[in-house]
Amino acid sequence: MAIDGKWNITIKTPMGDQNATLTLKQEGDALTGEMVGAAGATPIENGKVEGDTATWDAKVTSPMPITLSFKGKAEGDTISGDVQLGSFGNSTFSGTAA
Repeated sequence: MAIDGKWNITIKTPMGDQNATLTLKQEGDALTGEMVGAAGATPIENGKVEGDTATWDAKVTSPMPITLSFKGKAEGDTISGDVQLGSFGNSTFSGTAA
């Protein structure tokens, strides 16, 4: 899985679609990077790659403090998966290479 790079993603949330730019870098099974959206830049935490699946967290502070926990796959120039919206349940995200 080639997850390295910059991705334009859309997260489905109860407050509507939230757009962000996700920059990811894989080193072995470790995954680092940042997510930049309307609330500013947030570093990727707890990132790891297992097989063709990547997981990571992003702690956003606006409009409220919440940890978004992602699990996704990159295929070609697309990325998609599931995201846990803190106490607001599960949703999905998808995007394309920037």
